[in-house]
Formats: sequence, structure tokens, C-alpha cells
Amino acid sequence: MTKQEKGVVIEDLTKQLAESSIIYLADISGLDAQTTSDLRRACYKSNIQLAVVKNTLLAKAMEAADKEFGELPEVLKGNTSLMFSEVGNGPAKVIKSFRKKSDKPLLKGAFIEEAIYVGDDKLDALVSIKSKEEMIGEIIGLLQSPAKNVISGLKSGGGKLAGILKTLSER
Repeated sequence: MTKQEKGVVIEDLTKQLAESSIIYLADISGLDAQTTSDLRRACYKSNIQLAVVKNTLLAKAMEAADKEFGELPEVLKGNTSLMFSEVGNGPAKVIKSFRKKSDKPLLKGAFIEEAIYVGDDKLDALVSIKSKEEMIGEIIGLLQSPAKNVISGLKSGGGKLAGILKTLSER
């Protein structure tokens, strides 16, 4: 790869890193062609972009990006695959489900909405992260719950009260 080609790759990576708020770094080394193809297919179905990159080029792109990646450049050893997603726990779910069949891919680290996770032991925590839409739905449900209880209480209480008054008047 020429210096000019490397510059173009770094520029493209920097642009992708700047535009993405959810970035996972994984190690997929040791997977055969069929398994890698299956992983790519699973990523595609989950709307996750998977790319294998050179560590030095990714490190330079991280330096050039406007974001603070913390300890992530330190995990750039061995083979590294980038996973870009719109959903915070999407790549973690794909990795977790894929690991039921094999011991790879390994999670090296993740950058999610400015939070940094380093190490494969963080996979379970990342799977349980709720997406923005799930959180909004949960908050709306919590806000609606007291109002629904009050309305249903008034409706049922009014019926009971009217029934009690009618029974008392008949006696």
C-alpha cells in the first residue's frame, strides 16, 4: 500500500469515526472463511457495518478524529475488526450470539456515546445496554402509568360509589 493510499484510508476512517457514535473493536482472527462470512451476514442483518483494518491506520485515524477514545488505541494489537452500528447493544448481541457456536469474535473494546469499554469481560454489560428508543419508551410508559392508575381508579371508584349509594337508598 502506497503512502497516498494509506492517507486516503486514514481519511475515510477518520470520517467514519467522526460520524459514528457507536464503535466496537473486535478480534476475529482464527475464523475460517465460512465462519467469517456467517459473521458478516449476521452483522448485515443487524444493520452493523463490519470492516477489518490495519491497527496503525486506525490509530492514526483515532488521533485525527475529534473524539476522545481514551484507552482504545492501546488495545490495537493483533487483528482488529471495526463494527459500526446505530444501536448501542447491536454489535454486542451479535458477538454474544455468535460465540455460542465458537470462541470468537473477542471484544477488544467499544466506544458508545462517549463511554469507553475495554476488554472482553464487558460484553455482558454491553448486551444489557438499552437503546435510545427503548429508554424513551420506558420513560413514556413510566410517565403514563400514574395517570392511567388515577383514571382507572376514578372510573371504578365512581361505579362503586354509585352502586353503594343506590343500595343504601333502596334500603
